Amino acid sequence: MDNPVPDKPSRASRKRVGLVVAVLCFLVVVGGAFAFLRRGGSVGDPSLANEARVNVLRLCGDVQSFRDEHGTFLTGGPVPREVPQGGESVPFEPDENLKKIGFNPGERVHYQYQVVVQETPLGEAEVTCYARGDLDGDGQVSVFSVTLDANGMTSPVKAERETE
Repeated sequence: MDNPVPDKPSRASRKRVGLVVAVLCFLVVVGGAFAFLRRGGSVGDPSLANEARVNVLRLCGDVQSFRDEHGTFLTGGPVPREVPQGGESVPFEPDENLKKIGFNPGERVHYQYQVVVQETPLGEAEVTCYARGDLDGDGQVSVFSVTLDANGMTSPVKAERETE
């Protein structure tokens, strides 16, 4: 009569399975390290993306407040002139219009900020506020934007290549 319960695997068989698992884990780690080095050895800090999200909303809020008080939208930036690279913070020195708008994200930033005003096909002003950065220093820029329509309504934050 056949035994319905299979025998326990042998000790040698369990060791082989353990060895195979160890080799697979090693290959995954080596593959990840290779991919990391191939990208230039740096990874953008995703927590820095919060700076862009908060500040691009703040920027559009400041633009709307200025319009409410003065009746016009102002363009501003890009500030700093070059997009910050590699996750390094750079000094923020606003241009004249960003000063008038009252935008102050702090002394140092990881993103470039800009306000663009365009006319819609209906002849109304539409404002887009941008934050651009290159957190991992690979030359690809992440872009965060918020659109403000003529009625003062803001869009949700749109993010392209968020951790670049």
